[in-house]
Amino acid sequence: MKSSSKCRHLRCGPVLIGLLALTAPVACMGGAQADSVTSRPDQACVVLLHGLARTHRSMHKMAAALQQAGYRTFNMDYPSREFTIEHLAMQVIPEALRQCRSTSCNTIHFVTHSMGGILVRYYLSQHPIERLGRVVMLSPPNQGSEAVDALRENAFFRWFNGPAGRQLGTGPEDIGASLGPVDYPVGVITGNVHAFFDHWLANIIPGADDGKVSVQRAKVEGMSDFLALSCSHAFIMNQAEVIAQTLYFLENGSFRRVRR
Repeated sequence: MKSSSKCRHLRCGPVLIGLLALTAPVACMGGAQADSVTSRPDQACVVLLHGLARTHRSMHKMAAALQQAGYRTFNMDYPSREFTIEHLAMQVIPEALRQCRSTSCNTIHFVTHSMGGILVRYYLSQHPIERLGRVVMLSPPNQGSEAVDALRENAFFRWFNGPAGRQLGTGPEDIGASLGPVDYPVGVITGNVHAFFDHWLANIIPGADDGKVSVQRAKVEGMSDFLALSCSHAFIMNQAEVIAQTLYFLENGSFRRVRR
């Protein structure tokens, strides 16, 4: 299996691709409550889930680092623009679990980018996963995005981001508000800087943000640990510090504290 001066920008259709079809990287710089999961990398698999309007290729660098650390990886591809979050979750995650269970792994971890984390939250709100390990979410819109609130009725946005994109707002009817706290080990890493092409979107979003999601709205009640790093939304998963912190969380259930 393989996202003020809004009107001027809304007329510029291609700019909307930057909302959730994420593009240019910004370098990263570099919490905590442990859980009881223990598993050696060679006994665990990691399911990787990309974000909206991306493909599995966006997670290749992260997957390679996980493989080098000894994990078996399943870097899933799914048609993120074509269906609702509920449909996508029930399509891609059972297939990922089937692939994991065809191996000898005794623990199943997840590493997600953006909307991929919402798929995991939705699935786990409906179905427990036997042998579930830890979940690292990178720039997840856990409480939605004000950018989606502003743009969801725009015709280009609706066409490009599909039904799932329209579910990622901040209202009580949006999916983030319906999922509730997490009760499994989750580490969230989000960015607090935006790329130059996201400046207008950053003006829509209150407080610090990564150009798509605010730092505060990336958080989810019940998470084990949280980091905000100097990354933009687009390629946070490719940054060395993010990769290192992801590996550390999978092993330890918390992020590495940086001495200053």
